[in-house]
Amino acid sequence: MKLEKLAIVTLSVVTFAPLFFQGDRANAEIANWELRSESQTAQVQIFSDPIILNRAKNYARQAAGRINGGLSNYRAEPAMHGFAADSPYVDNGDGTWTFTFRGGRPGSDILDVETVVTVSQDGEMVNIDYNGPIRE
Repeated sequence: MKLEKLAIVTLSVVTFAPLFFQGDRANAEIANWELRSESQTAQVQIFSDPIILNRAKNYARQAAGRINGGLSNYRAEPAMHGFAADSPYVDNGDGTWTFTFRGGRPGSDILDVETVVTVSQDGEMVNIDYNGPIRE
């Protein structure tokens, strides 16, 4: 599935500003108000299918599992098993996401392997950028 870019989104803000006051008194009455309308336009990108990021997260986690000896030897940190939006990823802005996460032996609280995996949003490319000791 592919991303779809939506049309331009426009946000309009309407404010009122005084044109002039009658007199110099501190409690002067406002005689006229001017209507000002300002519009700001921005292009936003919305995923047509919220499953895309989750699929990419799963590809990254599975790649780490394979390179580290399979599920009997390796388990990724809990963030890679939960909601995709909560996973440790960066949107590279070029149609890929990079996931940086830790893992270790199943059942152990010690996470001693860091893995960095870049996944294309269409799922066609999965690249292990780093797999080794945790870098600080």
